[in-house]
Amino acid sequence: MSNRIDQRAHSAASLGGLDGQSLADATKRLFGTLGYEARTLLVTLLLAPLAALHAADAQSQMPQNLDELWADFPQLDRDTPLEAETLKEWNEGEVVCRVVRFQVGVFRGSPSRVAGLYALPSGGTKLPALLQLHGGGQSASLDSVVSDARRGYAALSLNWGGNKLNFGRTTIVYDGPQTDWGRLDATHPPQRNKVNHFAGPLTPDEFTLDRVESPRNSNWFLVLMAARRAVTFLEQQPQVDPARIGVYGHSMGGKLTTDLAGIELRIKAAVPSCGGGGDILESQTDLPGCVKKSRTSLELACISDNAYLPRINCPVLWLSPTNDFHAPISNMAWNWRNLPDERTRFSIAPHLNHRHTDQHHVTQHLWFEQHLKKAFLMPRTPQLTLMLQTSDGIPAITLTPDESQSVKRVDIHYSTDPHELTRFWRTTQAASDGTVWRANCPVLSLDQPMFAFANVIYELPDRYRDISVPAGNRPIGVFGLSSRVRSVTADELRRAGVKATTMRERMIDDGSHGWRDWYHLNWDHPPLWQAVTRKVKDAQWRGPDGAQIVWEMKPAADCTLTIKVNTNAWGAFEPGKAAVDHVAEKPLRGGTDWQTVSVSLADFTPPLVNWRTVTELTLTPARDAAAGRQQGPAAAIAWQGPREIRNLRWEGGEDIQGQEPDAKALDED
Repeated sequence: MSNRIDQRAHSAASLGGLDGQSLADATKRLFGTLGYEARTLLVTLLLAPLAALHAADAQSQMPQNLDELWADFPQLDRDTPLEAETLKEWNEGEVVCRVVRFQVGVFRGSPSRVAGLYALPSGGTKLPALLQLHGGGQSASLDSVVSDARRGYAALSLNWGGNKLNFGRTTIVYDGPQTDWGRLDATHPPQRNKVNHFAGPLTPDEFTLDRVESPRNSNWFLVLMAARRAVTFLEQQPQVDPARIGVYGHSMGGKLTTDLAGIELRIKAAVPSCGGGGDILESQTDLPGCVKKSRTSLELACISDNAYLPRINCPVLWLSPTNDFHAPISNMAWNWRNLPDERTRFSIAPHLNHRHTDQHHVTQHLWFEQHLKKAFLMPRTPQLTLMLQTSDGIPAITLTPDESQSVKRVDIHYSTDPHELTRFWRTTQAASDGTVWRANCPVLSLDQPMFAFANVIYELPDRYRDISVPAGNRPIGVFGLSSRVRSVTADELRRAGVKATTMRERMIDDGSHGWRDWYHLNWDHPPLWQAVTRKVKDAQWRGPDGAQIVWEMKPAADCTLTIKVNTNAWGAFEPGKAAVDHVAEKPLRGGTDWQTVSVSLADFTPPLVNWRTVTELTLTPARDAAAGRQQGPAAAIAWQGPREIRNLRWEGGEDIQGQEPDAKALDED
């Protein structure tokens, strides 16, 4: 059955439909005795105002805000059957698994159908339900829904992107129907349309819903409509309690999760991961940090998270790391500032981009346990205050955590780097008076803004330590909740009388805090682990010209260590120019003694001129193609013994007190 959204699209297409051929036909009928050129000119003059009026009518029918954009959805959802079908069913232990597909709607005369993976506990009734929304270029996740089902939820992973269903590490074979958007193309990456209507324009083409420029031509609108229909699918499942439906998603799925929570009242809890931070405009020059973009008024009113965020009424947990490219943390801090603390929480892993540590990832499950099962009570958001007017001129942070759960430690982080994606977050020493934690935050310069947040690490209750988790995550004994992110401008620092009290340092990391200032990748894989830090980008620890970087390690067996430095990541120093990886290799001898590793600028391939634009330092036993070696597990030797580092430092080169921090390059970005 056709629906009002499709009818409006056809109606808009018919308005203003006076093309050149129509004008020529009209002129022949009305002025058959005149010459062609005279007739065309006369009719063009007569009908041009009418054509403009019709075009204006067509544009006036296009949605200008969220209320207009979604005005027809209730009727579509009521009158258009889902035509839900189970295409395959099997069991994973005590979990029933199904490949399902349902109809989103009928658009441009053709049905759009989306497939998904659905799982639920065998024999379950009145179950809370979860909708999982995958990220860009991905597909529905069997691991996610099976893990959810083992924790007592019915779960649907929506395969909105149109890629073939992925059954993970199972041996399931499926060659049946997949997602089919019909005459539209809301797949990602686009499979038929050469125009990407997630990032591209709202102008029409053969795969869009409307025939004129319209927010309904955005694929975000189409996929969000599919997500709303997925909520209807879950509502109609006999084993599901329709009053207890939550949603989570990662990356593009994180944006969809945020927007669904803002428009869909049937959602009772939401956890966006690495998406949904909203837009900051290039004109908002007063806001420090942030990734700033140009947006049209129509995009801001109908497509941006900014339109959906004020409408969120359900409990929502922000799950994203500090350096995420898709959900910049300072954008979130500003755009989420008015969401009330009583139904908003934050879980922010330091140093990472587009991934989480286990202690933060587990908060997603705890959030649903609280709001869909009433089985847990999440502590309140830690209250952070950034104090600038202090007796010694050194900024200070106080933090008051909720101690309703057992607090294991408090980590206070701050940074003075305005570049959102390559910012190094310092961890400062905090002390408690029994209730309030306090830490000083000395700065090197008053020419940079300051950003701050804190993590409170809690003991995880015993009943959650062995929960089922998707592949890649593991049970852990703690969970982390974060404060809001606070920021002040350089002008605010100066007006408050803050003093620059620190000096540039040659000692980068003495090893006394382990790998605190680093993030880890593949840490459980001895041949491929990586330890990565952005500390060498911070002006306080940036390398002097001509210096060598030196440290000590002690592998138990002979191996080769790969050292990689990345320069100009995300255009941090030279906007518009590509990042470059520089790679060096150093053979290490096995033993029980610490041995010194020293790397000069000339050791890298390609060679480095200086350290001024370095954004990351990576240490790994994995060989790298850039060094002229084969890359991958076959070329790596498993590291044996403890992974420890000490006395990471700069040796030689110019006097660091004679080199000013390269603030100009940061400010220009």
